[in-house]
Amino acid sequence: LVVVFSRADENYSVGYIEKGNTMILAEMIAEKTGSELFEVKPVKPYPKVYSECTDVAKREQNQKARPAILEDKDISEYDTIFFGYPVWWGDIPMCMYTFIEAHDWNGKKIIPFCTHEGSAAGRTEGTLKNKMKGAEVVRPLAIYGSVAQNHRETSREKISEWLSTLGF
Repeated sequence: LVVVFSRADENYSVGYIEKGNTMILAEMIAEKTGSELFEVKPVKPYPKVYSECTDVAKREQNQKARPAILEDKDISEYDTIFFGYPVWWGDIPMCMYTFIEAHDWNGKKIIPFCTHEGSAAGRTEGTLKNKMKGAEVVRPLAIYGSVAQNHRETSREKISEWLSTLGF
């Protein structure tokens, strides 16, 4: 299973985009591994304008908010879950906390991947290990969002190499 949150609209360094940077990677991973794709969507979408989105994201983080999501996914039948997100203020978006806290992660293998514009995976590996009790969380793959968006063949090659090291 590939679980992903991604945001399109105005993004840092790539302008207005129709498909979010992280979604591009998620689709590549799902295609290469034959995995099902599930998108986490907040009930209240993030603002389309980048600066407004970052203001909301920072406020949610400061308040430790858990934004409601449109639908959930039963993960009980999956042993391996790819978990994708953009890095916002060094962490995963708060709507992903909503998803994480709704599930039992015991015995799962979690394979994180993220997009960023300079922070790499930030502190997300520690966050996931702390929140996904009982799961094996591997080191996240971090790709620049601008690379995911504008250099898709490079991204595809990085994903192929990464998946190969993981036995896929």
